[in-house]
This record gives sequence, C-alpha cells and structure tokens, in this order.
Amino acid sequence: MELRRRINAALKQAMKDKEGERLATLRLINAAIKDREIALRGEEGEQTVGDAEVLEILSKMVKQRNESVRAYEEGGRLDLAQAEQDEIAVIEEFLPRKLSDAEVEKAIDAAVADVGADSIRDMGKVMGVLKSKYTGQMDFGSAAAKIKARLG
Repeated sequence: MELRRRINAALKQAMKDKEGERLATLRLINAAIKDREIALRGEEGEQTVGDAEVLEILSKMVKQRNESVRAYEEGGRLDLAQAEQDEIAVIEEFLPRKLSDAEVEKAIDAAVADVGADSIRDMGKVMGVLKSKYTGQMDFGSAAAKIKARLG
C-alpha cells in the first residue's frame, strides 16, 4: 500500500502545482489500479491491490508505452512519441531501479540454483522466482530468452 500512498501524494502535488500532463498520467495509473481492484472483487470478494500488483501494473504500462513510442517513431509522429516518453518518465518514478545486465545474470543464476533447474521444463519455475523478487526491476522478455539459452 506504500506505493498507492506515494502515487496519491504525487497526484495531489501535481494538482497543487498545476502540472497537467503529470496529473493526467497519475490519474491513468490510479485508474489502472482501480480497474484491477474491481476485477479482483469479482473473482475473490473484497480485495485490495498490494504493492507487488501495483508494480506489475506499472511495468505493464511502461511496456505498452514503449510499444507506442516505437509505433509513433516508425510512423513519423515524433510529437506523440515524445508524449509517450514523458508518460514513461512519470510512471518510472514509482518503479524500483532497473537491474544492470550483470545483476540480471546474477539473479538468473540464483533463481536457477534455488529451483534446481536443469532443463527447459523448469523455465516456468525460474520465471516465477524472478517475478516474485524482481517485478519492475528487469525485462522478463529478455530474461526469458537468457534462461532459455541457459537451460535449452
């Protein structure tokens, strides 16, 4: 719940400072969190979204915006690409620091050792360990490729 408090505090500050673009992005974050809470209520009754789920939501939002940036740049719409980049900057304020390549390799080594993975069939277990510990800190798409190369 700490992340929710930080996001709400930033939203209030953006209102006071009359920062329109930042405020809009923070409202999008809150809307995504509330959507997840509504979905959880339907499945499991009264349920709130914890920090791990908020990190997951924020990571997904960054990934979507990165895809949009690529599409806008390919289409020659640099103004729209820049707007998406600005949104990414606001969202990333609430994400933990990204791991370096060496740190990602070390995390993969530790996860493989924890699970005792020795074949590609153990890839899901390794990914599960990484996602539980490093949500928002690494790109799981590239981590999956590295795990596959190691176990395959």
